[in-house]
Amino acid sequence: MTSRLLTYKDAINEALRQEMQADSRVFLIGEDVAGGAGRDEFPGATDAWGGPFGVTKGLVTEFGRERVIDSLLAETGFVGACIGAAFAGLRPVAEIMYADFLGTSFDQILNHAAKLRFTYGGISSIPLVIRTVTGAGFRAASEHSQMLISIYSHVPGLKVIAPSNAFDAKGLLISAIRDPDPVIFMEHKRLYMRESMVPEAPYAIPIGKGDIKRIGNSITIVGVQKMVNTALDAANILEKEGIHAEVIDPRSYSPLDIELICESVEKTGFLLIVDESHPRCSIASDISSQVVDRAFASLKGPIKMLTGLHTPVPYSPPLEDFFIPSVNEVVRYCTSMIKGENIVNRY
Repeated sequence: MTSRLLTYKDAINEALRQEMQADSRVFLIGEDVAGGAGRDEFPGATDAWGGPFGVTKGLVTEFGRERVIDSLLAETGFVGACIGAAFAGLRPVAEIMYADFLGTSFDQILNHAAKLRFTYGGISSIPLVIRTVTGAGFRAASEHSQMLISIYSHVPGLKVIAPSNAFDAKGLLISAIRDPDPVIFMEHKRLYMRESMVPEAPYAIPIGKGDIKRIGNSITIVGVQKMVNTALDAANILEKEGIHAEVIDPRSYSPLDIELICESVEKTGFLLIVDESHPRCSIASDISSQVVDRAFASLKGPIKMLTGLHTPVPYSPPLEDFFIPSVNEVVRYCTSMIKGENIVNRY
């Protein structure tokens, strides 16, 4: 299978294009995904946007405005329309500009998309993908920078995916589009321009299967989305100190591959979870509690969480940088954990 370097953003675009080519039931809808309503009358402006980060750029040219639809500024309305379309047999992919805006359509997601398959006793399905953008570090202030994976992972009936690299992004988005259940697909804005080797042909990565990004036996580090890359950078530094960190990327947060994490903890005896989101009721706290329940006897010391702060994401660049867990903090936590030193949580 031929591979080449591709950005995270372009890998998502390619997944959308290939699934739209393969299945005429797949369509896209969102704000500015096609360039803005009425732009056909302006030469060269038909495909001006492709969403706020240009992820869907070029798709309207190939598939037309019947399958790449610019919505009104009304998330509740078009998410509701997508639920109806999925119920009727289509496979909609809705784009919500920022995960922070998912709240405007939360009733549609929580009480309809997630529940209809159960309400009708399994005789119907809702093959809906909601793509959205997460994460801090873009100087976008608190209303455009939140990491809300845990909120949607809490809801039964939803699947939640947050890939950390271009290879996983393409394979997991293809799986999400083909899945019979509603999927919240979260893309980190600070990963869009990162490159990975990505096969040209379509491929699917199973939802619910985590991945070991680096093998080690000294300590297990679970990174949440962008924090996988932070953990890998820290692991390179730790290696020079004789600490061999195993880095795990869950990739899927509902369902969560807790077995993979526990197997790693049984080998290393230590667990650090690095999660950009707020500490309370986070993915980090969920993973921590599940490991305590399943693999407590394997632990050589307390589980530690390195997370964002329990504050809104700051707009001030120095404060925002401080909010996000850093490579140096991961190194400090891991070193202190293995030495048995007390760590004062940053939050």
